[in-house]
Amino acid sequence: MKKTLPENLIYLAEKCPYPLYVVGGRCRDFLAGLKCEKPDNDICAPADTDDFIARAEAAGFTVNAVYKNTGTVKFTGFGEDYEFTCFRSDEYVRGAHRPVKTYFTDDITLDAKRRDFKCNAVYYDISGGQFVDPLGGIADINAKRMTTVDGARKVFGEDGLRLMRLARIAAQTGFTPSEECIEGARENDGLITDVAPERIYAELNAILHADEKYGAEHAVYRGLDILRKTRVLARILGELAAGEGMLQRADFHKYDVLEHSVRAAAYADKRVRLAALLHDVGKPYCMNTFGKYHGHDEWGEAIARDICLRLCVPKKLAERTATLIKLHMYDLDCRAGENKVRRFIVRNYEYFDDLMLLKQADFSACKDDFSPAPTVVKMRGVLEKMREEGLPLTVKELAVRGDELIAAGCPKELTAACLKGLLLNCAIKNVENVNDKLVKYAAKVAFTF
Repeated sequence: MKKTLPENLIYLAEKCPYPLYVVGGRCRDFLAGLKCEKPDNDICAPADTDDFIARAEAAGFTVNAVYKNTGTVKFTGFGEDYEFTCFRSDEYVRGAHRPVKTYFTDDITLDAKRRDFKCNAVYYDISGGQFVDPLGGIADINAKRMTTVDGARKVFGEDGLRLMRLARIAAQTGFTPSEECIEGARENDGLITDVAPERIYAELNAILHADEKYGAEHAVYRGLDILRKTRVLARILGELAAGEGMLQRADFHKYDVLEHSVRAAAYADKRVRLAALLHDVGKPYCMNTFGKYHGHDEWGEAIARDICLRLCVPKKLAERTATLIKLHMYDLDCRAGENKVRRFIVRNYEYFDDLMLLKQADFSACKDDFSPAPTVVKMRGVLEKMREEGLPLTVKELAVRGDELIAAGCPKELTAACLKGLLLNCAIKNVENVNDKLVKYAAKVAFTF
């Protein structure tokens, strides 16, 4: 493993009078044969922060932050970011993310027991060139297994964020949590409510992109399924989890609403996975309120906006997600006429590519059918035809500007609507995209678009 470490970190370790260890994800990944572009640089030692800081700075590193109460030092050097912690033992109040008391120690076993999973509690002595395994984490790594460093009920009871970390790490690595691990998380599912929404979303987003870390197969499904099994999904996305056991038409769907949604997220392109997960979030509400699923796209848009606000999803992503959910049912049965589809495309052109990805994921998740979705084939075909015909797809592609319409008599406050109206009429070839013809057509209908 030493050959994979930055030379400057090795130099720092050799200058320390105490062993300096790499710990956690980097050790786990090396032993498991997992590779990622930017590995974690978590290091630790039986040393105090002041001594370590002095030696790190003397070796050319830059200290960026020091948290003496937890013995943590964040520092950078030679293009790498690092986090150092003193060996310690932590005391928690049930559910609190941060320890209420920290005890510094020279005992590596006590330091290991403050961590979450045994696979993350393997150390590598940089100078000594050997692994140190106080709790049997290497056996877990070799078995691709996740067990907790102490009793599972105790470990998850200390920190609610570990509920999300369990699902995320299992998803990314392909490791399987033990039954005790799952049960311990389930018994503490309520503690997720003590975790800041931003942290919950960060972990959920990592689960939705878990396959990008190491390229693990079925990573997204695995992570979401663990959230479901531990009941954490019901805590953070209750509106979605309400679809469990809610049956759908057997001629179209193989799975209930929740399973279909989880599979849609797992099958979706990475750009639309949040939208895929939430695309049917309106179904449980509609069924429980109206006794049918009709209108779930519109209700789903509103519910998705509430969820995104609650979880502090970035505004642009939240808006795009909600809009895709509102649009995802359009022409699902391929009955819309071509002119209607053309208008739909130009009205929603900025969302078109992502909408096609969402529609495909929705189709594939119905019966695990990965053939091209008929509605996607149809709509892409119409778009291609429009491109071949040289039709404008956005207002910017129109051969007329707003000031030209104003000069021709269009009221200034109606200019934007007029341009959109011209675009829609170009789409169905009521008018050619030629400057004078556009101006004349607009005047002919008295700028009443």
